[in-house]
Amino acid sequence: EQLSESGGGSVQSGGSLQLSCSSTMYTYSRDCMGWFRQAQGQEREAVATISGDGRPLYNDFVNGRFTLSRDDDFRTTIKLRMGSLRPDDTAMYYCAKWTSSECSLQTPTNSIWGHGTQVTVSS
Repeated sequence: EQLSESGGGSVQSGGSLQLSCSSTMYTYSRDCMGWFRQAQGQEREAVATISGDGRPLYNDFVNGRFTLSRDDDFRTTIKLRMGSLRPDDTAMYYCAKWTSSECSLQTPTNSIWGHGTQVTVSS
């Protein structure tokens, strides 16, 4: 199985971007998908995750600025719409998919990862 990411880029503060992640395999009810980010010199952290039944969970710093959604036909693609972007949102964003009874904001240890897409927000 592979994850393919698209989107990202450079925007000014207050701008918007959309990230998309597609899995080559169907997402089952115990599968989680999500976006994580890693800024230079910092640890990887969760941005938002979505459970097999489609319930999103957001990290506190999102504060209503981002929306995570999933296509429900084949449950293979998730999209992260990011608005009101700030310079501190600058990071490499990674898509992940893993199996768990609970899709939390903890960085999974058993996941498949995408290659990452860079998001840069300038002031």
